[in-house]
Amino acid sequence: MCNLYSQTKSQDAMRHVFDDIVEAGETFDDLTGNLPPMPDIWPDYSAPVFRHAPQGGWQLSMARWGMPTPPQFLAGKRTDPGVTNIRNLASPYWRRWLGVEHRCLVPFTSFAEPDSRPGPGKGKPVWFALGEDQPHAFFAGIRTDWTSVRKLKEGEVTVDAFGFLTCAPNREVERIHPKAMPVILVRPEEWRAWLTAPIEQALHLQRPLPDGELDIVVEDARDDPA
Repeated sequence: MCNLYSQTKSQDAMRHVFDDIVEAGETFDDLTGNLPPMPDIWPDYSAPVFRHAPQGGWQLSMARWGMPTPPQFLAGKRTDPGVTNIRNLASPYWRRWLGVEHRCLVPFTSFAEPDSRPGPGKGKPVWFALGEDQPHAFFAGIRTDWTSVRKLKEGEVTVDAFGFLTCAPNREVERIHPKAMPVILVRPEEWRAWLTAPIEQALHLQRPLPDGELDIVVEDARDDPA
């Protein structure tokens, strides 16, 4: 389960990536303010997502990582920190958020999986990226506005919550974490399809990244400072 990732490129570089998504005549607003590099994004942290704007067009805005937890898993609990990774899209619980208005792209430069190999590094993060220069890519995500108690000290809050899809791992990730990997989209036509295509077409994107497209860039570190 991917519960740690980074976005370390400059905000200007991230905006330029969206030039390949936003078509002529469409609006794009960056609502994130002065966004610093984020070398360690953990569950319930606020992070940027690219999404449909409520009044049309597109926006880059902040959301908290963790979609609402299915009620059956909250019995006896006082908080809901959220679900970060989502795989079973056949579930009626998740299908309500698969319409285009709830789909989003989550920009990242690297992500970590816990090391399952025996030895002193077992359980520690291993960081993957699309190469040593760590170009931007996106997780295929879903989002919603939700009211809940995420932390007792915070009380009830309404937040823009997000999570991203997972799938079977490719060769590189399977060696480290054989259970799953995030759904990663690397081409503009994939980005646009996830945001706009009918769900039957969009779900074809829930697949592993091809073997050979990921590199291990950092091992045994709680953040990726690249």
